[in-house]
Amino acid sequence: MPQVIVDFGNSVMHIPAPKAMLKFVVVLYRKPEMSREQFRAYLQDVHGPMAERIPGVCAYVQNHAVTDSTRSDPGWDAIVELWWESRNAMEEAWRSPEGQIATADLEAFADLSRTRWSIVDEQRRR
Repeated sequence: MPQVIVDFGNSVMHIPAPKAMLKFVVVLYRKPEMSREQFRAYLQDVHGPMAERIPGVCAYVQNHAVTDSTRSDPGWDAIVELWWESRNAMEEAWRSPEGQIATADLEAFADLSRTRWSIVDEQRRR
């Protein structure tokens, strides 16, 4: 059975992958005036709870870029994954008051001139 791996820093949890049929990915870039730490705190503590309240979200994952002295900086600050049961469920959710609030909140911390999002076709190989 496919699994989602959740990394808590010092431990990893393997949970069954959601049965959702649609995955939506957002590549986030922080506003120039924000530090990476400020961006991460806002995404985790303010925006994350908003996104979790969007109706119909089957799974929500935040992937934060971390400093790694053996690799160059990726340029982006976080990749967010949202799973939905269908395209219709996702579109309805974005039109909901909670979806509109979360979308509008992106302006508070994300550089919208660089941030990108897309439905993706995830191909799990292992």
